[in-house]
Amino acid sequence: MDVVVSAYEDRISQLRVEVDRLHSRQYAQTGDINLQLQEVTQQQELLLEQHQLVKQLAQKANELGIDTENLPEREDAAEAAPAVQPGSPTGNLDLAQVSASMTSMMDDSRLALATLNETATESTDAILGTLGGLGIKPKMPKDLDSGVGGPLLPAVDAPDDSSSIVDDANEVYLALARFKAARGAIDMAPIHGPMDQMTRISSGFGNRTDPFTGGRAYHAGLDFPAPKGTIVLSAGYGQVTFVGERSGYGNTLEITHGSGLVTRYGHLSAFLVKEGQVVDTGTPIARVGSTGRSTGPHLHFEVRQRDVAVDPGKYLSAGKALARFLGA
Repeated sequence: MDVVVSAYEDRISQLRVEVDRLHSRQYAQTGDINLQLQEVTQQQELLLEQHQLVKQLAQKANELGIDTENLPEREDAAEAAPAVQPGSPTGNLDLAQVSASMTSMMDDSRLALATLNETATESTDAILGTLGGLGIKPKMPKDLDSGVGGPLLPAVDAPDDSSSIVDDANEVYLALARFKAARGAIDMAPIHGPMDQMTRISSGFGNRTDPFTGGRAYHAGLDFPAPKGTIVLSAGYGQVTFVGERSGYGNTLEITHGSGLVTRYGHLSAFLVKEGQVVDTGTPIARVGSTGRSTGPHLHFEVRQRDVAVDPGKYLSAGKALARFLGA
């Protein structure tokens, strides 16, 4: 983005120099040309305003982790603004060329805003679609531009429809706010790994051969083998709602999240948090053990939706798929 913005600013500076040159040339002798110079000056002011909007919103998008490296920078626009010849008494651009260059660059600004809007919206839709498939529905901002009003007056002509750039910028602002909320939902959702390093799954979700009886039995979670004492992490933001023993699970800890979801951690050797405590994603909550009905040290990890066990693999896969939005 920095390269694109720098090149764009160089072109604006070049055109600003040319507008000043046109004003100082004693060239405008008729009313028509004076009027054209005034229009070019208005274009220049609008162009600077547009560029500042694009720059600020692009920086905000960058901070949120949205890729802005490919904002449009059309070659034809650059060619429309040839370099000013330093020693020329009249310059090598006339009013029509300067105006055309500015119009082209203002189109670039609108195209850049449209690209930011589209990228943020597509990213938000991807996040909400993945979380929605898991029954997670984050609260999203609907309309941040509700504070408007004023008397109803007839529309007036404005150079290059200057109000449209403000509307475009407001749409981008809302799109970025929605993306920020969606990205925050990724941070909080119980879709993250319950240990720093999970090398393999020793027992999957669903029916399996019971390790004690040898018969068919239902397994309500995933088993991750790990040395005794390995730190267990909260898979998402929530409140610790159970710390104690459960039949078959041994030492067990449960965290209640939003959307009716509860994560359960079993066979623990130690607890690191207390019931009622609010924890963030990745908070150390316990240590791996082999308590309860267990053949050796491992973490039994469950996800329960309205007290029904669901496949934790779907949640962990969603976390991996959405990790790209948390990059920056």
